[in-house]
Amino acid sequence: MSARVAVLDDEPRMVEVVAMLLRRAGYDVAEFTEPCALLGALEAAPVDLLLTDLTMPGMDGVAVLERARETLPGLPVILFTAHATVQTAIAAMKKGAYDYVEKPFDNAELRALVARALEHSELRRENRYLKAPGAKRIVAQSAAMRGALALARRVAPSRSTVLVTGESGTGKEVIARAIHYGSARADGPFVALNVKALSDTLLESELFGHVAGAFTGARADKPGVFERADGGTLLLDEIGEVSGDFQAKLLRVLAEREVLPVGGTAPRPVDVRLVAATHRDLEADVRDGRFREDLFFRLNVVRVALAPLRERREDILPLARAFLARIVAEEGRDLAGLSPELEAWLLAHDWPGNVRELENAIERGAVLARGDRIELADVAPEDASEAREPAATRSLAELLDLATAEHLRRVLDEVGGKRVEAARRLGVERTTLYRLMRRHGLA
Repeated sequence: MSARVAVLDDEPRMVEVVAMLLRRAGYDVAEFTEPCALLGALEAAPVDLLLTDLTMPGMDGVAVLERARETLPGLPVILFTAHATVQTAIAAMKKGAYDYVEKPFDNAELRALVARALEHSELRRENRYLKAPGAKRIVAQSAAMRGALALARRVAPSRSTVLVTGESGTGKEVIARAIHYGSARADGPFVALNVKALSDTLLESELFGHVAGAFTGARADKPGVFERADGGTLLLDEIGEVSGDFQAKLLRVLAEREVLPVGGTAPRPVDVRLVAATHRDLEADVRDGRFREDLFFRLNVVRVALAPLRERREDILPLARAFLARIVAEEGRDLAGLSPELEAWLLAHDWPGNVRELENAIERGAVLARGDRIELADVAPEDASEAREPAATRSLAELLDLATAEHLRRVLDEVGGKRVEAARRLGVERTTLYRLMRRHGLA
């Protein structure tokens, strides 16, 4: 998806020329001649870069920069300036502008500057994500998971509320973190709260905060998670479990963008990007009267649905190996991998606890392993015979197909995708390899 660039100048001809130049370079360009029109459009249609004139009637480029960054924190901004205002442009860079370009500008230099600004912004986001505490590499071999991850990446730069759905343990918080660290809010806090774990009374205080004396034991003011997440992202997990009364209070916060602490009289404004998560079918709950329809529409702006692990078995072994690699790095265990018997059992198991259950199983196996690899008996000694028989809910042909696809993928990875070499290692003709790749979705 091409980067989206906004161009603002009070001279329409200038906007037209710059927009044409950038479109030819492959960018999606939004044109503006009025600062207020630009600022009003940013929340509904976020951009990756802003180019704005420095000197304009009514509101100058520095004021536009500051206002735009209230909506999109971290937005890179390039200023157009005349020679006489270069010093002002340099001063603006101290306030966060990425760079400036003098009029009249060289087309090639402007294209190069735009490319550098976008690349710098993308690298900052990726670096923040990789260094983020608790960030996990997302394994996405299956089409279902790749689609969910692609959608999360597309929605990340916006301010839109996201609803992440899926069974417990499918990785909803991991996706929420990916959305946060892929956004312009990545420098802000990421706060997660499981609302199911608290009673309504405690939940209201935890979310909205309280003032001193609001109730017994409230000795001082305490900000809630909405205030603690100000400028960042708030994940409300298990949102489908809250009561009707609390749903009404949450709806007011989302509509007004302010919270009223328990015992307080003055609302406090908050700037929070909300991600809600649930394992429930909220649409069914709306029909049954258990969940407010207006709140559902507020939450369901963009929905990212995560399939259970049993429906994306291509992810099982890559996930297991990723968990093992992390454990080896953190614990210093000398483990070479998983036994073939264990791998067959992992593929056959239905994983009712999803990814969380798989991670716990690999950690248990790493702790109990007696040799240089994890055996089935280390993970599930009571089910050691299961690997020799087809799973109760899957045919032998299905298990063989899964094992074949995994072996093909492994060999292709080892040879860097070179099909001639892969066919030689597998001991099959190239035409047979191509047929197998098409059959198992590896073409």
